[in-house]
Amino acid sequence: MKEEIIYHIDQNVLELNNPVMIVGLPGVGHVGKLVADHLTEALDAQKVAEVYSEHFPPQVMVKEDSTVELVGNRLYLARTEKTDLLILAGDSQSNDPAGHYKLCEIYLDFASQFKVKRIFTLGGYPTGVMTDENYVIGAVNNADLIEELKEKGIQFNPSEPPGGIVGASGLILSFAKFRNIDAACLMGTTTGYIADPKSSKVLLGKLCGILDIEVNMDALDEKIKDMDQIVEKIKDSVSGEESDEYYESPATDEDLVYFG
Repeated sequence: MKEEIIYHIDQNVLELNNPVMIVGLPGVGHVGKLVADHLTEALDAQKVAEVYSEHFPPQVMVKEDSTVELVGNRLYLARTEKTDLLILAGDSQSNDPAGHYKLCEIYLDFASQFKVKRIFTLGGYPTGVMTDENYVIGAVNNADLIEELKEKGIQFNPSEPPGGIVGASGLILSFAKFRNIDAACLMGTTTGYIADPKSSKVLLGKLCGILDIEVNMDALDEKIKDMDQIVEKIKDSVSGEESDEYYESPATDEDLVYFG
């Protein structure tokens, strides 16, 4: 690979209608990734750009047909009645700090090229506690967004997450501000231990409310059923007081450092 970052954009993409960018890359509980992947499938999105970088892990992904694909991230276009969605999804975030900065600049170049006026980055907020009640915490690069998002059920807590937001979900907010693009990070609460489709479904519901769109969630419901079975097996493998301590003890501030 001669260049540090290689990307290709589909030059046939026409002018977009009120485009909004959604970023859901791997992170805590894969909450944001599950939402982004679900949106690309449920809305039959088309791939319009792809990004490969030496800042990603040195590996390929093996597909269902046993062929391989280089680890990378992809930008998809999904058209809805009220807005066109540019969905950034994929396999990995950067392995190193310099890569985070370089890749996020590329992602913002996409947003600028397609004249995006608003960006939502998606991720998980680790609580360290098993619970049936999930909610969504927000952070923004423009305080004017707070009341609007509160009306849609997004919670804003002072100085949360306590360790800040590490990775693309946070950096994109600041980089977007430099380009006069409003951006918000929406974080679904999750234990942080395993992939969490329940949290993803809650987050997707809030996002759909904000965007005023409808998305079939049957595939997420199936993932939730599968995950419930896994969680029950984990609980069964832990007995007595050790089980109570593992599932009910609150997380410390150090545990709550967020990687989006």
